[in-house]
Amino acid sequence: MKIWKRSKKMVESSKEKSPNRVPSNSGKVNISLIKNALEDIDDAVFKEYQTARGLVTIVYLNSLIDSLVLHKTVVSPIASNNDQIIEAYEQLDATNLHDILMVITEGNTLIYLHNEQHFLKANTYSPPHRSIMASEIESTVVGPQDAFTESLKINLSLIKRRIHQPGLKSKDRIIGKETNTKISIVYIEHLVNNENLQRLEQRINEIDYDNFIDITILTQLIEDKPFSIFPHFGMTSRPDSASNYLLDGRIIIAMENSQSVMICPFSFFEMFKSPEDYYNRWGTSSLLRMIRFTGFFITIMLTPLYISALSYHQGILPFEMLMVLEESRSGVPFPPVIEVLFIELVIEVLREAGSRMPSKIGQTIGIVGGIVIGTASVEAGLVSNTLIVLVATSALLSFLLPSFLMSSASRVVRYLFILAAGLFGLLGQMIAFAWLFNHLLNLTSLGTPYMSPVIPRAWSDLYDSIIRFPMVFINKRKGISRAKQVKLDSK
Repeated sequence: MKIWKRSKKMVESSKEKSPNRVPSNSGKVNISLIKNALEDIDDAVFKEYQTARGLVTIVYLNSLIDSLVLHKTVVSPIASNNDQIIEAYEQLDATNLHDILMVITEGNTLIYLHNEQHFLKANTYSPPHRSIMASEIESTVVGPQDAFTESLKINLSLIKRRIHQPGLKSKDRIIGKETNTKISIVYIEHLVNNENLQRLEQRINEIDYDNFIDITILTQLIEDKPFSIFPHFGMTSRPDSASNYLLDGRIIIAMENSQSVMICPFSFFEMFKSPEDYYNRWGTSSLLRMIRFTGFFITIMLTPLYISALSYHQGILPFEMLMVLEESRSGVPFPPVIEVLFIELVIEVLREAGSRMPSKIGQTIGIVGGIVIGTASVEAGLVSNTLIVLVATSALLSFLLPSFLMSSASRVVRYLFILAAGLFGLLGQMIAFAWLFNHLLNLTSLGTPYMSPVIPRAWSDLYDSIIRFPMVFINKRKGISRAKQVKLDSK
């Protein structure tokens, strides 16, 4: 059952099984209760100051506070008895221990006035963060070079620096019962599809999950069909791309401690678009898009076609090519399907090992390992020369896609086509292709057709699909965010 469709009864029963670990209290909270709750947190700091208003205790977590910010915001006003600044602090409910502890763990400073028995909150959250750099996974030659960081505040500022209008809304939510992770739902009020927005908020409200470390976890919990191998939502680490989708009426979700933001809804054809497509001339952008789109189908069909041709349909090949293939496989003791699976798995192992090693060593292992293992496999008679070329070409084509998640999906689909070709030849490939097309047609992203704009067709969207027309023609929002969609889920 989909996590976002769990019934309210299941959510409530889950909460009953996982009660809050903070001890309950019937009266007012005091410093002793707070010290007991934070007794094993070594970076918890308690400081006392004698002021004109009596004894004042401040509590904060040293790892989330910058000393200069703390001194300017809290210590200096208290030491100078500046009542105007102290009164400007937010007053907390002195009977709710959980909320008071959450103020501290979120990086704020708690101020307790002993004589008045009041708790005040000062916003001093200032953890160390990475500076704004260029995106490594979505790099471009032309266009802006800044990228999101792991700071939600910085990421929102990068978006709002590009879109200056009061219609740009951002709603903050806290998700994850254990991590209490902050997310922000960003949209432009007069452009967003309200049904999409309500559907997204409904799914987020129904999530019953404890740990949110990255936004990719959230995408898997609110997607329409969790068993699909294709990504349902877009991901980007570039503020210019996020701003472009916001102006198209999409919804952006940013999460604290996550470098990427989620774009919803999203379509299959948008997985082949690069941010640089809008900075290049239309002819260059169209050519690159067609290469990416064609490369996706070649990478899932190339090695399966090798299996089909040699195992079942030798007649589809020219005689000279067939002789070359047979000569290259003369010493290979395995059938083509085993040969292909072997070398494909070797490539996957090299790719995975290279990504887990330090960058300099990983590049060396990937290049040298591929050459050495490929050459040794051919000389040992395990695979043919022709197959090495085909597998290398297929692996390179899988990296053409700007979306890493779609690139990973293409690799999984390729194995399905390989097995189908090994069992039934070209018939198996056509059955697998029919399944793939039917699966894509049945997918939805936030309730909207995944194959938009082709199914259902919106003619204006075709100007910015596989072929990117000149910018003068791209003056309407996409149908995926503009059109009315299906009714909200009843559950």
